[in-house]
Amino acid sequence: MMTKLLTAAEIASAAEALNGWHVSGGDDDTQQGLQKTFHFTGFTAAFGFMSRVALAAERANHHPEWQNIYNQVTIKWTTHARGGITDLDVKLAQKTDIFAASSGLK
Repeated sequence: MMTKLLTAAEIASAAEALNGWHVSGGDDDTQQGLQKTFHFTGFTAAFGFMSRVALAAERANHHPEWQNIYNQVTIKWTTHARGGITDLDVKLAQKTDIFAASSGLK
């Protein structure tokens, strides 16, 4: 599936519309992406959330950069093949928020 690389204005608009997501990276070391940190009631809730995101990512053949520390999960959606943030990253960020809302957020 070909995804559309977003312009700076489209990225700003998408980040504003997404609850709590921000644009990270874009310097020489890291590629620009949409990033958010979620805090859950415990490790099991965080892991369950990650499992749901992993299944959606696999279905979309698009995988996040992420980190888990006990009840905290940080996710960054970016499209390496396109060199930045695409419409697919925005769609998956939206799905991620839906999964988080039903996964025991703190």
